[in-house]
Amino acid sequence: MPPRKTTSAKLSDIKATVKEKAKEEAKDQGIVVAPEASNEPPKHERKVDKYGRAYATGKRKNAIARVWIKPGTGKILVNGRELKVYFARPVLQMVVNQPFSVADRASQFDVECLVVGGGLSGQAGAVKHGISKALTNFEPELRKPLKLALFLRRDPRVVERKKYGRAKARRRFQFSKR
Repeated sequence: MPPRKTTSAKLSDIKATVKEKAKEEAKDQGIVVAPEASNEPPKHERKVDKYGRAYATGKRKNAIARVWIKPGTGKILVNGRELKVYFARPVLQMVVNQPFSVADRASQFDVECLVVGGGLSGQAGAVKHGISKALTNFEPELRKPLKLALFLRRDPRVVERKKYGRAKARRRFQFSKR
């Protein structure tokens, strides 16, 4: 039995040479190879329009909110009305202001939003979602705290549809013995 040839090469060097040979073979055969992805996390860029505003769309149930934020004094307009007028209940006002409290940016941004569809609770959730997304467009470093608070996730819960043979979505008609 002939003696085995041994070389002291690192595993990473061997992997690199195998990859290079595979690329060369692919190039010879006319196959286009995609560039390798880097291990760095994706960098989110600041998205601001020519007026210095960040835009985002928020959704909740059947409500859709178009939200624009810009640096200011903390004034929030919903469909052309003040926050306290449009969302009269304090709980809904708190829901709308949650992204600012999590990001420590209370009364630093002016918000203007247009909301359509759904009820007041769904609209407040849509505005909250839109403000969170707009904040990440304005300041990408706020993405992590808002994501940890689950404000960048659209709440998927919607009203279940009514089925035939039922009084509502699941409620059955009243049973009659006689």
